[in-house]
Amino acid sequence: MLLLLLRLPPRARGAWASPGARGGLSLLRGGGFRSARLGPAPPFARRQLWSPPSGRRAEEPFPLDGFVNRDVELFRHERPRFFRNVGLFCLSQLAFWLYLADLAFTTLRETPPPDPEKAGSEEPPSSRPWLGNLFNLTAGSAKWRYGFSATCLAVGTLIFVAGFFFARRSVSRVLLLRGSQEVTFTTYYLFGYTSSFTVPLRHISCMSHRSEVAAIIPVKIKGKPFYFLLDKQGSITSNPLFDITVGAYREW
Repeated sequence: MLLLLLRLPPRARGAWASPGARGGLSLLRGGGFRSARLGPAPPFARRQLWSPPSGRRAEEPFPLDGFVNRDVELFRHERPRFFRNVGLFCLSQLAFWLYLADLAFTTLRETPPPDPEKAGSEEPPSSRPWLGNLFNLTAGSAKWRYGFSATCLAVGTLIFVAGFFFARRSVSRVLLLRGSQEVTFTTYYLFGYTSSFTVPLRHISCMSHRSEVAAIIPVKIKGKPFYFLLDKQGSITSNPLFDITVGAYREW
C-alpha cells in the first residue's frame, strides 16, 4: 500500500485529502503558511475575527474596543417607591425637629435669680471659677433655650439635606451614547422624581472595580462633588463594555 501511494502522481495524492485537511495549515495567519500540495485555504479560514468600526459584524454588538454605533443602556436600577419613602421620611423629620425647636424656643423662659434674703444659706463657691457659668445650663437658662432650639433646627436640616444628596447621587440609569464619547446619567430626586445630564466619557472615573465592592459601585464625575452610587442590585447590560467605559479608572 505504501509503495502504491509513492507511485501515485502529486495530483492524485492531493485528491485523497478532504477540503478541511487541504486548508488546515492555512488557518495560521490567514493562509500565510500554505502548502502547495494541500491546496488553497477554505473560505472560513480567511474570515477576520475583528474588523474596524466601519465594518464590524452584526453579531458583535459590544466589542472590546468600546465603540458602539447606537445608544446602549449600560446600567438600570428603578427605585421610585424607595425614594418616595425617603422623601416622606426626610420631610417628616424636618417638620418634627422644626416643631421641637419652636416649642423649646417659645416655652423655655429664663427664670429670675433666687432672692438672697429668702435663701437660708449662701451657695458654696464653685470649685472651678475659671469656667464661669459656661456649664450652668438649667432648664430655665437662656443658654439652654437657645442651644436646644439651635440643635433641633440643625438636626432636622441635616437629615433633610443628607436625604436630598443621597437621592441626587443614586443612579437610576446609565446610557452610553452613540460613538462612545458621551454618557447620560439619570439620578433621583426626593419623592421618586428623576433628572438626566450628559458628560464626556473621559470625565468619568470608577474608583473601585465592580467585583471589589459588596453593594455600591462608586463613580466620580469631574467637576461634580461627591460620588455617584450604582447599586449592584441593578442590572448591567454587558459587563465587558461597562468595565472599559463607565467602570474604568481614569486619572485627570
